Amino acid sequence: MREILLIGIGKSTSYLIQYLLDKAKDENIHLTLADNDIEGILHAFSSHEACSIESLDIHEEKQRQVLIQKADLVISMLPARFHYIVAKDCLDFKKHLITASYVSPELKEIKEEVKNAGLVFLNEMGLDPGIDHMSAMAIIDGIRAEGGKILLFESFTGGLVAAESDTNLWNYKFTWNPRNVVLAGQGGAAKFIQEGTYKYIPYHKVFRRTEFMEVEGYGMFEAYANRDSLNYREAYGLQDALTLFRGTMRRVGFSKAWNVFVQLGMTDDSYTIENSEGMSYREFINSFLPYSPSDSVELKLRHILKIDQDDSTWGKLVELNLFDPNKKFTLKNATPAQLLQKILEDRWTLGNDEKDMIVMYHKVGYEINGKKKQVDANMVVLGENRMFTAMAKTVGLPIAMAAIHILNGKIHTPGVHIPIHKEVYEPILKELIEYGIHFKEFQVPYLGYNPDSVAS
Repeated sequence: MREILLIGIGKSTSYLIQYLLDKAKDENIHLTLADNDIEGILHAFSSHEACSIESLDIHEEKQRQVLIQKADLVISMLPARFHYIVAKDCLDFKKHLITASYVSPELKEIKEEVKNAGLVFLNEMGLDPGIDHMSAMAIIDGIRAEGGKILLFESFTGGLVAAESDTNLWNYKFTWNPRNVVLAGQGGAAKFIQEGTYKYIPYHKVFRRTEFMEVEGYGMFEAYANRDSLNYREAYGLQDALTLFRGTMRRVGFSKAWNVFVQLGMTDDSYTIENSEGMSYREFINSFLPYSPSDSVELKLRHILKIDQDDSTWGKLVELNLFDPNKKFTLKNATPAQLLQKILEDRWTLGNDEKDMIVMYHKVGYEINGKKKQVDANMVVLGENRMFTAMAKTVGLPIAMAAIHILNGKIHTPGVHIPIHKEVYEPILKELIEYGIHFKEFQVPYLGYNPDSVAS
């Protein structure tokens, strides 16, 4: 019996757990689920004969190490800051490790030790990062195999709400950690390369510089720039690409309205509001506006940000009950970002039977035999309900599949990796098709850099 230990049972683990339990008999595996809150684990999982439940505080070293020592492979779905704790134990006890998070500087420091131990530490194995890496490299490697040179690479991903569950003017509901949504784009300027020139967008401008794309059958979307599009230039082998851009997808109009919060300072997480407990939503908005003896909160906001009353943005703001004097916060000494999150959770939480949607879109421009070409590829995945979401499906299934492949020796190259090699992406992309996760590719006119143009 081969033992898989899954630490951290959150919103994105439903399909991950279900897949492994469905494979348990044929693959001779037993799954242990460990979390500090085991009450929320579905009975269908906990009652499965191949599943055990353990209450675990990740800081309890002895208990944590006992569980890791028993495992053949560990999957960490903890917040990213805790992965290194698990990784050190996995290295000490010679256990393979998978995470969905970005490779941290601490993990990079032990990559030689992991390699020398013959272990596979596979990171960024979810959706974004994860499926984006695998699908992009499949296209890029295919073009290179035919002798093509990559000139342009753009990649966009969005966790959205399915059309049938789209019941608000923002065309958005939370399918991931709400805090991450509120803080998106912060921590430095967005940087990328466009038509051979380095570009930078400061945070206060990110949501007004968007790119648009259409997905057949699903309509128009917009995308704002991710913080650092250049992270994967070396990993993807795109040092010579003239355009390299990664972004986050939303429905058209979302970014313009979100920019209101950015400009007011409501997404700031660096200080606390001392009188936040008992403060009304209306008072919260007014705290960011100048004093006026006569103008209402609504009028001041529209005037400062130049929002006309018939602007679609205004309807989005009103819909959130931002100006309600009767809705009050219960949070003590909360940051503006925490209070904004509470407002949004009132309106943007998925109902039990509502469905989410994942959209991913790649653009790859290249030159082959003296001609410039471009291939676009997109993927759309719909969720089933609040528990079995498209987000959980696209994050969890690649991790679960990788776990089986590592145990079976099909993914075997030791070291600290992300899924950019054929050993990883070929079998997993192929199997994902069986679960309705696949890309549609189509040729479009090349719209990238023209060396004879005067654009800069």
